[in-house]
Formats: sequence, structure tokens, C-alpha cells
Amino acid sequence: MLSVFEAIAAAQPVGVSALARQLGADKSAVQRDLMTLADAGWIRPAPGMAGQWELSLHMLTLARTPHSSDSLRMRARPILERLRLETGETAYFALQDGDRFVVLDAAESHHLLRMMPAVGIVIPMQGSATARAVLPHLPEDEQARLLDAPVTAELQAEFAETRARGFAVNDEEIRPGAVALASVVLGNDGQPLGSLVLTGPAERMGPDRREEMGAMLRDGARQLSQEIV
Repeated sequence: MLSVFEAIAAAQPVGVSALARQLGADKSAVQRDLMTLADAGWIRPAPGMAGQWELSLHMLTLARTPHSSDSLRMRARPILERLRLETGETAYFALQDGDRFVVLDAAESHHLLRMMPAVGIVIPMQGSATARAVLPHLPEDEQARLLDAPVTAELQAEFAETRARGFAVNDEEIRPGAVALASVVLGNDGQPLGSLVLTGPAERMGPDRREEMGAMLRDGARQLSQEIV
């Protein structure tokens, strides 16, 4: 399996037939290794290239490999630091990686009681503020695919509200006592790349602070979107 992984790293994007020829291995055995690596989050299907595989963003982030994510991290860092300074809470930037998100960088709150998302940690598509900020900006068929469920009228209304407000909210729905706000970051093609997120204890991120904090977050996400070229 390691040889398959190394071959992908050297020649990505690459398909199973090319890998089997390169390694002199049985195609079905290579396919099994690909599925195992994909299930573990180390590789992913190359976007827009059917049957081709590449290293996942999760892998690239953990390894700190030179990649376009390094440029994004450099642009995001001062914005994350500013959000932490302005709000006192943890700020992080998560990039979409297929049907999940990966934390690219984080500026942790200095409070003793704080949320501490580790760089490289995977965030699921369902339920998180990170995903709720991105989903409203995707086509409906993509929304349904990522959610693995029909997009109901109730969801459409929620998405419209999020777009109008400029940020999404998760109010203790995943972790009791924890609140998260998230605002979408767009690439230069206008498509979502991921989310800027503020997270902290519910006692410090009550409804009375969310509009103010959400506005700061929204401004930060817009700034980062404009800086991405």
C-alpha cells in the first residue's frame, strides 16, 4: 500500500491502470489499496478527472508539503489573528476537501476555557457551521449530494437566510456548550473554497454578541476572498 501512496505522490493525478503498470501489480490489488487510502483520508478523486487520484488536502496539510494551501495559509493568518484579537475567541480557516473540511490554520483564544481545533483535523459536512456557510453557495444538486438527502423547502429557506446574513451558526448542536459562527470564503472563480470560523463557549458567544462577531467574521471572509488570486 505504501508503494501505491508513493506512486500517487510522485505522479498525481494518476489512475489505477497507470499505477498498476508502474508498480507491476495486479490492477484489482491496486484498486483495493486505493479504496483503503481513500477511506483513511490520505487520497481523494482528482476534481473533474474521472478515475484519477491525488493526495488529499488532509495529507498535504499534515505534511506541510509545499502546495497552494501554503499561500492560502499566509493570506489567512493575519485575518485569523485579527479576529482572535477583536473577539477574544478562537478563529480558524477550513478548506473544503470533497465531502468534508480540513482545518488549514487556527489562531487560538487565550482564554483558559476555549475551543482548540488542531491543524489538519477533519470536519464533517453534516451539521457544522463550517459546512452551513458553504452549502448555500453550491448548486442544489451538489447540496443534495453532499448532504446525502433532498434539499427541502425548509433547508432552502435556511440557506437563503445564511446568504443574506453572511454567516452561519451552530448553537451547541454538535458539542454541548460550544458555539460556532462561519462565513464562506470564495475563490477567484466565485466558487466556495471553505469557511472562516469563530468558535468558543456558549457563555461568551451568546445571542447578544453574535451579530457583532458575525459581522467581523463576514468582513474577514470577504477580505480573504478578495486577496485570493
